[in-house]
Amino acid sequence: MQLVTQYSLFLENKPGLLAQVARQLARAKINVLAMTMMDSSEHGVLRMVVSNGAERVKAAVAELNLPMTETEVLLVDMPNRPGALAEVCGRLAESHINISYAYCTTGAPGGRTNGVFKVADIKKAIKVLAKGPAKHRDMKNKLRRPMGRR
Repeated sequence: MQLVTQYSLFLENKPGLLAQVARQLARAKINVLAMTMMDSSEHGVLRMVVSNGAERVKAAVAELNLPMTETEVLLVDMPNRPGALAEVCGRLAESHINISYAYCTTGAPGGRTNGVFKVADIKKAIKVLAKGPAKHRDMKNKLRRPMGRR
């Protein structure tokens, strides 16, 4: 798990603008670790985490004259298997830490993936996730319906 900077770029809804951003990042040799793109009627928001420093990203984006903000987020390394995301979200929920938004990368089957989490209390989230998974009954028991009359 790492505390990283997420860059949010505000893009007009017009064809080719995302391609321009991607080309500019490629020219600057900036490796995108995770990204998500959302839209509204007026503009889109490209959120991304990169492996290169802030100055390189700022310089690359400045040439396109696009508004950009920076936010601290958690980059969480997870196994690429069913239930991995549920475990991370569950541990944060059990500690009453709100997740404002999240997005994940895809990984190779049986490999690793990254989750990007914007949380309300980043210091508390780091402590909770650094402890490792708690000893819970297995997930099947948590998801099973209670026995009783039908």
